[in-house]
Amino acid sequence: MIYLGIDDTDVVGTPGTNQLARAIARRLGAAAQGAIICRHQLLVDPRVPFTSKNGSASIQLPRPSREDVPGVIGEVRGAMRAYFIPGSDPGLCVAHAVSPEMAEFGRLCQRELVTRAQARAVASKAGVYLEGLGGSEQGVIGAIAAVGLIASGEDGRVVQLASWPYPDDFSGPRRASEIRARGVEEIRCLETGAPVPDGIVDVGRHLRPNVRDGRLVLFVERTGESAWRAVKLP
Repeated sequence: MIYLGIDDTDVVGTPGTNQLARAIARRLGAAAQGAIICRHQLLVDPRVPFTSKNGSASIQLPRPSREDVPGVIGEVRGAMRAYFIPGSDPGLCVAHAVSPEMAEFGRLCQRELVTRAQARAVASKAGVYLEGLGGSEQGVIGAIAAVGLIASGEDGRVVQLASWPYPDDFSGPRRASEIRARGVEEIRCLETGAPVPDGIVDVGRHLRPNVRDGRLVLFVERTGESAWRAVKLP
């Protein structure tokens, strides 16, 4: 597994980090087979510079090995430099193995104000690649946070699976079996935590499961006897 983290890649009125993550996956081609792109919510605080809601993105590449890391770094750096928007402060993290300190740093970024120096110290101790690619390089914080959070198996809202088309018209009321066929491993009632094996689920405009327990889980709330509505979690 190779984990990529990117953050702070846009400014107001331009395509966001999720769009860049999709572009990176396309550029990686076969190396991105089976990839999962997730959004991670970080601290929202007036002291933190961000465009909209302070989210970073991760990309999991399940097939490449440690030996592929230098090539992946080169491709992703190239994509991010080509995409660079003046006024943004992009950062990139690439890791084959993730330390417990990285996961804890990711959770810390969701609760407290942190610094670039802290992010770089965590990366140095873990021996992972972390680089700022423009501007103030503030994006290194969210980049390493995204890697730590997705590797923990307990955080992230899925934006794209490699098997999903883009644009994707999978929306509105869908059978539970259709949702599982899209790669969702469990449909779970948000209130009770109980699994929902069947029924009709309104997924809204887009299917957006979350990563929990290392699995893709769609959280739902009941709207009728056999009817449910997807709940959009951070």
